[in-house]
Amino acid sequence: MTRHLHAKAGSTPVSTSLGTQEHPLRVAVVGAGPAGFFTVEALLKASDLACSIDVFNRLPTPYGLVREGVAPDHPSIKKVTRKYDRIASEPNVRYFGNVTFGRDVDRGDLLRHYHQVVYAVGAQSDRRLGIPGEDLAGSHAATEFVAWYNGHPDFTDRSFDLSHERAVVIGNGNVAVDVARILVTDPEELAATDIADHALDALRRSRVREVVMLGRRGPAQGKFTSVELKELGRLEGVDVIVDAADLELDPASAAEAEMSRVAIRNLEILRDLAARDPKGPGRRLVLRFLASPAEILEADGRVGAVRVERNRLVQAGSGTIRSEGTGDVDTLEAGLVLRSVGYRGVPIPDVAFDSERHLIPNLAGRVLDGPGGSVMPGEFVAGWIKRGPSGIIGTNKPDAAETVAGMLDEVQGGGASAPERPAPEAMVELLESRQVRYVTFEDWRKLDEVETMEGEKQGRPRVKVVRVERMLEIMGR
Repeated sequence: MTRHLHAKAGSTPVSTSLGTQEHPLRVAVVGAGPAGFFTVEALLKASDLACSIDVFNRLPTPYGLVREGVAPDHPSIKKVTRKYDRIASEPNVRYFGNVTFGRDVDRGDLLRHYHQVVYAVGAQSDRRLGIPGEDLAGSHAATEFVAWYNGHPDFTDRSFDLSHERAVVIGNGNVAVDVARILVTDPEELAATDIADHALDALRRSRVREVVMLGRRGPAQGKFTSVELKELGRLEGVDVIVDAADLELDPASAAEAEMSRVAIRNLEILRDLAARDPKGPGRRLVLRFLASPAEILEADGRVGAVRVERNRLVQAGSGTIRSEGTGDVDTLEAGLVLRSVGYRGVPIPDVAFDSERHLIPNLAGRVLDGPGGSVMPGEFVAGWIKRGPSGIIGTNKPDAAETVAGMLDEVQGGGASAPERPAPEAMVELLESRQVRYVTFEDWRKLDEVETMEGEKQGRPRVKVVRVERMLEIMGR
């Protein structure tokens, strides 16, 4: 029996026995975040394709940044997990949580058991500033702070000094806005969310009264969305301070802004904020543009202040606008610095990596053996580790569709790998032989039920379990 696989509209179907009910395509997806789930969804929607998909995740809990990265006061964004639940419930999809790639299973294992492997591991590190004092106690990547307040098990025991009245957030994107907002929001408002209990306790004791956000370029180049920016103006008991002079655009920035609906809307919101009279004496969120940290200064062995240089914008040779220092410097006393200048991908064992772009080298999702190299049969990539840390959750859907189109093209062309042991039970046997304490999606549902039941008692969406051993106890593994 043969069957046609349709990778995309207009493509020419090629007959093959792989992908039929008698010979289903076996796929491993490494990573259970948005990129991983959208990849599974695209495979399930492929016309006339019989496939069997196993999803591997390092933590027992699925959803990736939806659980561990989306701000707790943004519950509507987390509703996408309902779709992921439906995907994971498909009979030909299995979830193997608490399985670490490179330790419990490696690249060779997956290639021996699957026709195709998709790496959807995200961008797990942060970009650095490269300035003196960056590694002082009290200076952290914003990604660590986000993981901490969201209950990521790896960051549960981290501590952040909230004893100083001022904190500085470096960056002008949505993550910077998120961490700044969490720092100035009334903790009793956060108490109605799924914020981790340890973070809520710390924020209740916080002495932070002012957060200063530094953006190296101007307001027209801000990377935050209009929705995130507008939300700042609705914070109860918080004065949002914007210097109207920062909103006076140079001709190049004005021309650039006119070409972006987001920039136009952002400028409207910022002008409205700048026109407001501070109410005081509550908390303050100060948005500073054209300002770069030059040095983080030490006091008693930890962060004591930040030297900030005023910038100006200049046109680069490529037509882009960049910032350069003016030499005008001032100093902000602060006890906490959160660096939010971007996520960065990190290498995974035995898989090629582009150390300059910090991603897995690929051609439209097909893994290459190095930057500009040759295609590796049977290996694919999706999400931030494929394209870099850009876009929102929904951006991963077309990204995954592109990757799956390449996967189907490979099958149609007869180039898919021929694994030694593709039978579904073979992977279970391998994990059990290595005594890997893996969890299934049904196991996750047990934990989900416990978290949501505890949340109902407290009037919250859920109360997160933040330690892996406790998760496994509840799951019965």
